[in-house]
Amino acid sequence: MTSIHDVAALAQVSIKTVSRVVNKAPNVSDELRQRVKLAIEQLGYRPNQSARRLAGGRSFMIAFLYNNPAPGYVSRIQIGAAWRCRELGYHLVVEPISLGGEERFEVLERLVAALRPDGVLLVPPLSDDPGLLQRLADMGLPCARIAGSEEGAGFNIHTPEHAAGRTMADHLIGLGHRRIGVITPPPTHTAALRRVTGFREGMAAAGLAEDAGLFVEGRFDFASGVEAGEALLKRSDPPTAIFATNDEMALGVLTLAHRVGLRVPEELSVTGFDDTTASLTSWPPLTTMRQPLEDMGRTVIDALADGLKQTPPLQFTLVRRGSSGPAPGR
Repeated sequence: MTSIHDVAALAQVSIKTVSRVVNKAPNVSDELRQRVKLAIEQLGYRPNQSARRLAGGRSFMIAFLYNNPAPGYVSRIQIGAAWRCRELGYHLVVEPISLGGEERFEVLERLVAALRPDGVLLVPPLSDDPGLLQRLADMGLPCARIAGSEEGAGFNIHTPEHAAGRTMADHLIGLGHRRIGVITPPPTHTAALRRVTGFREGMAAAGLAEDAGLFVEGRFDFASGVEAGEALLKRSDPPTAIFATNDEMALGVLTLAHRVGLRVPEELSVTGFDDTTASLTSWPPLTTMRQPLEDMGRTVIDALADGLKQTPPLQFTLVRRGSSGPAPGR
């Protein structure tokens, strides 16, 4: 088995230098760091995790805490985070946690006592849970968040929710739709609410009067997409298009449309948000706003491993597929 001595000999450095590179310690020149990394790759060296923990006072574990009803969103972020952890020599621990109440603190404290993670990754709505963020700060645990508010603590990936909502409005209005239903997020999802603000801005820019009855709150799950779709389509003047603020709810609307015999997109256009795997396998495939979910997972792991360095805002992309088309009669 390859040892740290073999790496040191090949790189022509001391064992201490190899250890400092493996543990990402500062004050190692770029030239030495590169030599050690090349030797590690050439020899296929795998550091002993127990030794790394003892040497650096770190667990090389990162905790991913979530409370999000959209499995496609969570799983894609988890995939990106898990692969990046493997590449960096970390382990990802995934833990569902309640939203509100003392139970979430008890879960957190048990996890920290047992595993002592080097940092915590949060996704909405936990990204904006002030009590949880404060508890993490009190415990001295580095925290990286996806789509948290500007005011929150720790590293945060800023996401262009408002601009994405405006883009979706422009897309549907450009297809000739004038009565558009919107399935809004739960109020705890602060970032996602900005999608609705952007959508409203697009409607106002097009001179469309806002009808409050066309905005129906969902729970970010499939069932609430069906329920909200039913509420919108039973109106005497139903919308010709529905924008659901995540893919799970949009897929619920698609299923409802098939159930009641509405042709998509000829009689009803349906759009979502996230670009989860299921959005491509639905029929017709779902027009949606793509978030680079796996890249987001990788980025937060890099942030936790590298000392919570800020990164540029991510880009969202409108993905046009078969579920959106010209308004009926256009």
